[in-house]
Order: sequence, then structure tokens, then C-alpha cells
Amino acid sequence: MINTKKIFIADDDIFTSTIFKQHLQNLGYDDVTCFSNGTSCLNELTEKPGIVLLDHQMDDLNGFEVLKKIKRFDPNIYVVMVSGQEDMTTAIDSLKYGAFDYIIKGSDTTDKITKVLYRIGEIHQLIINKKNKPLQKLANLFL
Repeated sequence: MINTKKIFIADDDIFTSTIFKQHLQNLGYDDVTCFSNGTSCLNELTEKPGIVLLDHQMDDLNGFEVLKKIKRFDPNIYVVMVSGQEDMTTAIDSLKYGAFDYIIKGSDTTDKITKVLYRIGEIHQLIINKKNKPLQKLANLFL
């Protein structure tokens, strides 16, 4: 896993945010920040989060609005929509707007978050390896 990544949690339900934060800390993520609305999350994007767990339904801005703005700010941020909405259209639209995954809140939400973080870590490692391939080829020329 990429435990060094800064993680933002944007959810207007303080109980949910607290559970997610504790779960992430139990997994070894120590740079986790919670926001009670989308606006405050967007205002802190200069802190360069690697991952954002984003609630779909919040009071000030809905998840789609926040997702679009995050992706415009930095398309490389992994955004995971975590929502109580079991609507297929909402899930598809989340992915269409750039979410890495869509998780439906339930009794197994933390397990799903763990699996998504593992997949993000795998993809992140593949990207790093791919970026280093040209350097490895160049180094091999001189060895």
C-alpha cells in the first residue's frame, strides 16, 4: 500500500468520517484529514492529497461537483466516491467524471475501502515502474 499518501475524507457525517479516519490509521496511514463539506476539502487541495474519499450527498456541494473540481485541479488524485446511493446511474456518473471507484456505504464499507486502497497502491507501483523503465534501459547501455 502507499501509506505515505496524504488522504482527505470529505463527508458531512462526522461519525462516518471518524470511522474512516480510524480505519485508515489502523492500516498505517498517518496523514489523514477530514472535512465536513466539499468546499473546505477543495480549499485545501494545495496540500496535495493523493487520495480523496468523497461522500456523494453533502450540504454545500454534491459529490459530483467536488469530484469535477478535484479532477480539474489535479487529474492524478485518486478520488473514491463513498455514498449511500445505491443508484447505478450515480455510480456510473461518478466513474465518468473521473472517480477511481464507487463504494456503497454499508456494514462492509471499511473492507471495501481497504481493497480499493490496495488496488490504488498496485496501480501506483505500476506507474512508478513504467516511469523508471527508460532510465533502466539507459543505465543498461552503460553497464
